[in-house]
Amino acid sequence: MIGKKTHMSRLMRNGHMLLLAMDQGIEHGPRDFNEKNINPDYVCEIASKCKFTGFILQKGVALKYWENYAGSIPLILKVNGRTEINPKDDVYSSPVASVKDAISLGADAIGYTIYVGSPMEAKMFNDFSAIEQEAREYGIPVIMWAYPRGKFVKEEKSKEMVAYAARTALELGADAVKVNYTGDPESFKWVVKSAGKMPVLSAGGSKASDEDFLKKIKEVMSAGAIGFAVGRNIWQNDKPLEMAAKMRKLVLGE
Repeated sequence: MIGKKTHMSRLMRNGHMLLLAMDQGIEHGPRDFNEKNINPDYVCEIASKCKFTGFILQKGVALKYWENYAGSIPLILKVNGRTEINPKDDVYSSPVASVKDAISLGADAIGYTIYVGSPMEAKMFNDFSAIEQEAREYGIPVIMWAYPRGKFVKEEKSKEMVAYAARTALELGADAVKVNYTGDPESFKWVVKSAGKMPVLSAGGSKASDEDFLKKIKEVMSAGAIGFAVGRNIWQNDKPLEMAAKMRKLVLGE
């Protein structure tokens, strides 16, 4: 049984999405954080004040911090994860939370990473299939983080690899896909086209200069993506509220 039709509307404004992510702690460890943003409340406050259309958290942070911010912004629960300590060649992201966890926390969507091309790809496909099927029964959408990675992948951000990842997300039943930017709008247009009717989001990536990041936003949106999932380029910024306002104007038109 296919299950209920899922809806992305709660995560969208003006037909676009602008998500704030703070799910990096498990994968990157503390290296992304400073004395301010190591405190999840600091980032939760930014999410609440800056009118993002969704906020991405792992289960543990959601359980301990989300109660004070619930209702101010839609929650996207990330339900798998890995550390960067594990070998990159055989990269695998295991389930760490369930669809029922997401429902009990009041999440509006689920986030799930698959490393396309990894030797562990088949297991990740199987894991995702179970999550996606259960999520569809509840009518909750699933956004896939689709990243080419592993010993068989030579160029993770090439046009061909990123487009392959986007198409894989479509074929596996994701409601939207988050991919890395390929570096120029012409090649990224092919990624968007490869995803068909499935909405495409660009990952924000590592901290860049404000000028370079705003240029990236313009290019991604011109290529037909519906938005961004950004983390470090907001909460590592010295003026996160100002940067968020600039992003909203470019992505959401407000």
